[in-house]
Amino acid sequence: MTELPPRKQAAELRSARWFGPADLRSFGHRSRAMQMGYAPEEWTGKPVIAIVNTWSDLNPCHTHLRQRAEDVKRGILMAGGFPVELPAISVSESFVKPTTMMYRNMLAMETEELLRSHPVDGAVLMGGCDKTTPGLLLGATSMNIPAIFVPAGPMLRGNWGGKTLGSGSDSWKYWDELRAGKITQADWLGVEAGIARSHGTCMTMGTASTMTAIAEAVGMVLPGGSSVPAADAGHIRLCSESGRRIVEMVWEDLTPQRIQTRPAFENAIAVAMAMGCSTNAIIHLIAMARRAGQDIGLEDFERYSRRVPVIGNVRPSGDKYLMEDFFYAGGIRALMGNITEHLHLGCLTVTGRTLGENIEGAKVYNDDVIRNTANPIYGEGSLAVLKGNLAPDGCVIKPAAMDQKFLKHSGPAVVFDDYPSMKQAVDDESYDFTPDSVLVLRNAGPQGGPGMPEWGMLPMPKKLLKMGLRDMLRLSDARMSGTSYGACVLHVAPESYVGGPLALLRTGDVVTLDVDARTINMDVPEEELARRRAAWVAPPARFERGYGWAFTKHIEQADQGCDFDFLRTDFGAPVPEPVIY
Repeated sequence: MTELPPRKQAAELRSARWFGPADLRSFGHRSRAMQMGYAPEEWTGKPVIAIVNTWSDLNPCHTHLRQRAEDVKRGILMAGGFPVELPAISVSESFVKPTTMMYRNMLAMETEELLRSHPVDGAVLMGGCDKTTPGLLLGATSMNIPAIFVPAGPMLRGNWGGKTLGSGSDSWKYWDELRAGKITQADWLGVEAGIARSHGTCMTMGTASTMTAIAEAVGMVLPGGSSVPAADAGHIRLCSESGRRIVEMVWEDLTPQRIQTRPAFENAIAVAMAMGCSTNAIIHLIAMARRAGQDIGLEDFERYSRRVPVIGNVRPSGDKYLMEDFFYAGGIRALMGNITEHLHLGCLTVTGRTLGENIEGAKVYNDDVIRNTANPIYGEGSLAVLKGNLAPDGCVIKPAAMDQKFLKHSGPAVVFDDYPSMKQAVDDESYDFTPDSVLVLRNAGPQGGPGMPEWGMLPMPKKLLKMGLRDMLRLSDARMSGTSYGACVLHVAPESYVGGPLALLRTGDVVTLDVDARTINMDVPEEELARRRAAWVAPPARFERGYGWAFTKHIEQADQGCDFDFLRTDFGAPVPEPVIY
């Protein structure tokens, strides 16, 4: 057991500043609590626990979190705490436009300020849909009161016509089959009805399951919690157990700052690589680490990419299994047990024990779903970081989920400045695409998108689909869904919208990719690039008011995690506790 500091006394609770003093202001706090039907015995001398809930009627990933919050409350009450539920923006990946990435930092700010401004001593963070995990953790890290994360859990596997469907991955697959004339409209409607059969997040190894696994690897989730399906009764028990544990964490003063060390984030990178993670992991993990004061960057991902193979055989990097299968095979604890040589086992976690203690005794029940490092599904990590004259600050590709013939490729660029014109061209069978073409979309980055939308899995040209092709080299400063696949180079930094080299690429220029060498270049002489750079004109601003204006003024580039510059830990002095007069 890791040694912990002396337990807090009731008078030291943060909430005691609101409820304890014998003055008029605290009289107001107590009387208003009694107005809601609470008796002083319910809060006096007890930790007040905020349940930050991202439930919404327009977030299918979180449909069950309204009830699960009651299960968390049950656990808090059992452990002698006082639960209060605080709703937060839901950031539904399915419905929010132009992209949820516009609102990750809004959720982070909301979480931080909810916790700072209310009389709470600890927090249970409830999320799971792609941006909610990093958003909640970013805010809780900056606030730095004891916090524990409860993942929403993946949905059950999809089904259509006797075939197992994976969310996202099979959407793209069957959409291409429909465009190629290989399935009927009736088939497509069957896929639509069968691909998402329960509440919960995507059951492929998309961004949602990637980020909840990262949250557990960092130490912010109870052991095994990131693997439990949303519809499983074990998820209800996880919620109650998390409620019980957060009360003890308050007494122990076990804060995110004590858990989220550099070695903890290195654990998260290793686990992400082994799971076949989403490319979005890079952006979110860099932002999370830097909020915790840890300087994690692209070079750390590249280091682990060379060392840790993909052993999680889950779509889209894997061939047939989904998160439900991963859970039955032993889940995240079993996977971590198979890569212990790449982990810092002494890192502290929300249990008050080390990561090594948390995974002790974990077993693999299906070694085709969770492989060992001697029998990986891909010999290196899930992601590769590339640099070159197209991306001097870096970009990313997912080699485990692409046609391997594109690992080394040269071809002429076909460049588009916006999504509508690109979409029109790929549906035009007379357009001059060849199997060697490099399809390029720009002005889709953090400022250009705006918000860096998940447009990076650019649609295959119909002409090539009808030739039987299902992959080509694609390049953009956008992101792509973690459920996506293909030879897609993403997150090009600096983005084209702010004058990055991608803005200088022209149709017909040869683009050369070499994943083994980790390079991406345009074969254009520097003298010509200088002429193009001198002629480049900045595009007009996307927003002239509101949140969008603030977003584009303060958003950082992809290689820096797309945080707001003013939210960085090193931006200024720590924010003090609110005054109470």
